Amino acid sequence: MLALLYYPVLYYPLAACATARHGAAHLLGSVLSWAHFGVHVWQRAECPQTPKIYKYYSLLASLPLILGLGFLSLWYPVQLVRRFSRRTGAGSEGLQSSYSEEYLRNLLCQQKTLESSSHTSKPGFLSWTWIGFRHYVYIPQRGFRLPLKLVLSATLTGAAIYQVALLLLVGVVPTIQKVRAGVTTDVSYLLAGFGIVLSEDRQEVVELVKHHLWALEVCYISALVLSCSLTFLVLIRSLVTHRANLQALHRGAALDLGPPRQGPHPSRQAIFCWMSFSAYQTAFTCLGLLVQQIIFFLGTTALAFLVFMPVFHGRNLLLLRSLESSWPFWLTLALVVTLQNMAAQWVFLETQHGHPELTNRRALYAATFLLFPLNVLVGAMVAAWRVLLSALYNAVHLGQTDLSLLPPRAATLDPGYHTYRNFLKIEVSQSHPAMTAFCNLLLQARGPRPWSPAAPQDGLRPGEEEGMQLLQTKDTMAKAAGSRASRARARWGLAYTLLHNPALQAFRKTAQSGVQAKGTQS
Repeated sequence: MLALLYYPVLYYPLAACATARHGAAHLLGSVLSWAHFGVHVWQRAECPQTPKIYKYYSLLASLPLILGLGFLSLWYPVQLVRRFSRRTGAGSEGLQSSYSEEYLRNLLCQQKTLESSSHTSKPGFLSWTWIGFRHYVYIPQRGFRLPLKLVLSATLTGAAIYQVALLLLVGVVPTIQKVRAGVTTDVSYLLAGFGIVLSEDRQEVVELVKHHLWALEVCYISALVLSCSLTFLVLIRSLVTHRANLQALHRGAALDLGPPRQGPHPSRQAIFCWMSFSAYQTAFTCLGLLVQQIIFFLGTTALAFLVFMPVFHGRNLLLLRSLESSWPFWLTLALVVTLQNMAAQWVFLETQHGHPELTNRRALYAATFLLFPLNVLVGAMVAAWRVLLSALYNAVHLGQTDLSLLPPRAATLDPGYHTYRNFLKIEVSQSHPAMTAFCNLLLQARGPRPWSPAAPQDGLRPGEEEGMQLLQTKDTMAKAAGSRASRARARWGLAYTLLHNPALQAFRKTAQSGVQAKGTQS
């Protein structure tokens, strides 16, 4: 159990250097990244093969780690060069401060973009296709970045998907290939012992068994590719949902995330959920990939060996023979469903004055009573389909924590959804970009001068006007926006954004007066 802490302790200094935002930290990160990268590349070049499971499994399993270390070995020197290049300029500004100011600048300048978009023509087919593509596939937007926690969580989840898929591939496929290569004529005696006679010719039996094993291998690989593709698509779709939820919460909107049990204050449970969110999502995704692989493999195997293979070889038509013997049952169910739909459309529904109305009620009651036993059989088939559909849907979306797998009434009982909801609460209350930009502007002021509405607006120093710095653009037209109306709009936009910040709602005068009126401690 203590060995699980090996990798976190080993790579923690490498990750901690990225948060220090100092030249020495970037230099140390460059040295550590190059050292780790060189050691791993040397080990894999020295020992590319291993006797475990598959001879190249160790090399394939280390590819995500090598790629990550290679990226860090290039990223740290770039950050070090940037640190030295901007030392003469705004040397104390960090990445988070520049992003928060850009976010607030785009938020306050949305009126110009809305006016320009209102003059465009109606969107065509390509525009609707692009909108649908952006709705399901994550594409970065200008002025908004996902929190670092979500980016790291998605990266770790992608690496975990690769590792689990690789383990499922090299653990089964080489074994099937070895079994197929070792099939001899003795397999005919083995099958005869179970009462299975494929052919009188032993060599033909060997060819049939090898062909069936090849079909089994194809079904397994197809199921693995399908499950990995769906898992990656769900992961990308969840990033779009994360962005939409964060943007709504930053605006102060109330999402349908279940009834909040607590206020905007951080709580013990919320902090625990924030700490365990990435690990939970990785575990959910890996388990969902495993469940999908089992379901898809069973489905593709049944489809191949019960439909395609018998039709191709012209023998062992078990499914087709069962359908041939039970065709009256299925025909009766199909006729019952068809007749009820036709009667509902042409007999029991009448359009009068432009509105459909119910008619022939006595015939409707009689038909409902007479068809009750047959509808019970139809309901049994629908119930089986409902169970299969719900199991398949939950298996596909098991790794998506922003979606509850339980009904809305029991959404709070879903541990993954509960963790995601508390994670959003901590992320919004502690990392609101508007709040970060406001604090940045206060820290950039040269002198501690309190602001008052009656203070003169001429001769302001850089950093003392909260909204004007955010509205300064590169074009010459925006540089002339120094009027009193633009300053007022900037202040009102910033005030509105800060007003809906969950980190500040608890410190408002109304909230404090309400708490004092109840007699509780603020």
